[in-house]
Amino acid sequence: MNTNIYQSPLSERYASREMQYIFSQDKKFTTWRRLWIALAETEQELGLAITDEQIAEMKAHQDDINYDVAKAREKVVRHDVMSHVYAYGVQCPKAKPIIHLGATSCYVGDNTDIIVMTEALRLVKKKLVNVIAQLADFAQTYKDLPTLAFTHFQPAQPTTVGKRATLWAQEFLMDLEDLDYVLSTMKLLGCKGTTGTQASFLELFDGDQEKIDRIDPLIAEKMGFSSCVAVSGQTYSRKTDTRVLNVLAGIAASAHKMSNDIRLLQHLKEVEEPFEKTQIGSSAMAYKRNPMRSERIASLSRYVLTDALNPAVTSSCQWFERTLDDSANKRLSIPEGFLAVDGILDLCLNVTDGLKVYPKVIEKHLMEELPFMATENIMMDAVKAGGDRQELHERIRELSMEAGRTVKEEGKPNNLLELIAADPAFNLSLEDLKKSMEPSRYIGRSKEQVERFVSEVVQPVLDENKELLGVKAEINV
Repeated sequence: MNTNIYQSPLSERYASREMQYIFSQDKKFTTWRRLWIALAETEQELGLAITDEQIAEMKAHQDDINYDVAKAREKVVRHDVMSHVYAYGVQCPKAKPIIHLGATSCYVGDNTDIIVMTEALRLVKKKLVNVIAQLADFAQTYKDLPTLAFTHFQPAQPTTVGKRATLWAQEFLMDLEDLDYVLSTMKLLGCKGTTGTQASFLELFDGDQEKIDRIDPLIAEKMGFSSCVAVSGQTYSRKTDTRVLNVLAGIAASAHKMSNDIRLLQHLKEVEEPFEKTQIGSSAMAYKRNPMRSERIASLSRYVLTDALNPAVTSSCQWFERTLDDSANKRLSIPEGFLAVDGILDLCLNVTDGLKVYPKVIEKHLMEELPFMATENIMMDAVKAGGDRQELHERIRELSMEAGRTVKEEGKPNNLLELIAADPAFNLSLEDLKKSMEPSRYIGRSKEQVERFVSEVVQPVLDENKELLGVKAEINV
């Protein structure tokens, strides 16, 4: 490890090896060589004088990149693509005259970007599907465990622990829909030439339009894509990068929302993220169990949300058929967006696989607030016992305010039931009132909603992606 230069935390601490490889130099430059091979094969098939021996020589050196030669050459020519064309030619002297024939730099650069982003999206999808699966399991497990719900982070009508988890899962499902759509639209640039007109191929193929029309489809097929873009300048539209990073930003937003909820629940001591036996929560306060995984999800998510602005601005700033003010930005914003989301999803997998629920604390908090929420039912019972609905409504309002003051100003338990039992207007005993304190009476259709959501919404998605299931994540620190 080189300790005297900057190391990206995304590689050192957060992203998986698998995602790091997708954006590695080896992946990039071996893909360049695969693209040069695909171009040579295509040109041979369409009649150019390229030999099997030349193509075999290129294939023999597809993966052994001579980085030292390329690096030395780039110092001379100041051009990364031509440096690697040169380095490949050093290894392939017979193929040297036909490497990169008819192409411009974006043939390897842009097509590789599309290939890499597509593979990275597939890895993101695999992890996202598993997060959804784990949330569905969690929701089913706790589908009928009543818990206090909050609006404005103020106590509201009860829900269940499982029902709340379906809200997290639903947002991730929306992200999966967006991801699937963008994946379905990913197209290679193909080989369009310096301004996208394929003028060089008119020269190479003596104006044979039919042969030129076959170039992009053949390259796409060899590289595992269904098609190339129909028109372009020198580059593929940078709006593609915007769409991809917007998908990542959507995942980050969903993860951030879930992590916020978990952090708040951990403060309430109702739900807790995994905490290992030897883990230290604070350097000073040894008793602490900080929600550091959820905090890291939130932290990385904010990075992705702001990073997604980069491709949008870059896309809007392109001039005519191309400018190069996209290059340095793309080298940073796209890989780092993916590496960060990869880290986020690994954390989500870790957290959702080990969430600890504390039913007794949940029940305690719920029972402290339930008398307020039961007042509607209590009022109905009192009316059935002969009371006046309008008068009772006013009395409940007054008594609720009095009970609230007892809790807030005196720090005493909620005594609303005792106040109602002592009021002759209600004609209800304390025993009668306590019968209203069964939490399951106030969760509505939470259990049924969880069951239907999992069976009718989540399960079909999991069945469709069953080959992706079974991922478990390890986090570095």
